[in-house]
Amino acid sequence: MTRGLPKLYTELASWMPLLTAPEEYAEEAAFFRQVMNEACSPPPRTLLELGSGGGNNASHLKAHFQMTLTDLSPAMLTVSRALNPECEHVEGDMRTLRLGRTFDTVFVHDAIEYMTSEADLKAAMLTAYAHCRPDGVALFAPDDTREHFAPATEHGGYDGADGRSLRYLEWNHDPDPSDDLCVADFVCLLRERDGSVRVEHDRHQFGLFSEEAWLRLLREAGFQPKAMADPWRARLFVAVKPRARM
Repeated sequence: MTRGLPKLYTELASWMPLLTAPEEYAEEAAFFRQVMNEACSPPPRTLLELGSGGGNNASHLKAHFQMTLTDLSPAMLTVSRALNPECEHVEGDMRTLRLGRTFDTVFVHDAIEYMTSEADLKAAMLTAYAHCRPDGVALFAPDDTREHFAPATEHGGYDGADGRSLRYLEWNHDPDPSDDLCVADFVCLLRERDGSVRVEHDRHQFGLFSEEAWLRLLREAGFQPKAMADPWRARLFVAVKPRARM
């Protein structure tokens, strides 16, 4: 079900490769791989990514893991299949997905930010727990926590080999600091092959939770979690699934 998803994941999904490019993710993906290898014993071979989007992280990780990529948006899975045809792709909601099998590691990048309540966030954590083998690890990489959020703007975009081009401005802000939400407004200039240009506005609402809430919910889901810093975000959450006691 894609009702309510932002335009960039539905009607504008074919433009996503011109918004972000795989090469932007190489250094970050290498860092995630290092963290997963150090946290998981023995080192992981299989990886489930929840909310894999256009597959940019997977384009770097697939050389090291047997990967299954899942996303709520069929249009984004189409983009990812073109980039990562060798990976398994499954349509599903990270809050409810159940594949009936486990993986050495479960990875959730910034798609976790679309969990806008503690109930939704815990549901996604329970999905990760259900798919993680004992002694395996789940890695959650939100862009922000409540303590570290600051308004910011970004811009960028690319020219495509097909003659289309995109340029965007992204504005991250928090309209109501008393709740657990923040907002990212995207304004995109889309140039078609014939040279015509149109403007699209797309609003994304994100959950914004404290580090304490993250760690509490991960423990409630059954994990042994810890928070760590990384070069790109406030906190990375590494959650080990303990082996069941005899």
